[in-house]
Amino acid sequence: MATGPDTDTQFPAGPGSRKAPGLAATVALYTVARLGLVAVIAALLSLAGVPLLLAILLALVVALPLSLVVFRGLRARLDLALAESGRRRGAQRDALRARLRGDESTPEGGDGPDTPAARADADEKPSDQQAEGETDPGPR
Repeated sequence: MATGPDTDTQFPAGPGSRKAPGLAATVALYTVARLGLVAVIAALLSLAGVPLLLAILLALVVALPLSLVVFRGLRARLDLALAESGRRRGAQRDALRARLRGDESTPEGGDGPDTPAARADADEKPSDQQAEGETDPGPR
């Protein structure tokens, strides 16, 4: 994960601050809202004397453009959750690729090859070839 001044300002940790809802919760809320709108429209059409199956089909057609207007704020929240999820997954993917290449030390436990203790041990202990004065002859 990236560290720096930008990471702390996105979601400030304080007693009154709230963490943004996760992607699954936002998608579920948006889905329930859209289905609720279809149900309300179908119920209104049904009360107006339209047969139930036709009312449901009309409600599906009418609810799509209507939800774009009615749920504008909820869609913006969903867009933010999707963007945050994509950013977080991208950062995790980049960190994994860096670890697989060996560019980054392991943050868990600190016992990777790039820890200060491991580097100090490597500096103090010469390799077997250096101790015997041998050099690598290279490919033959």
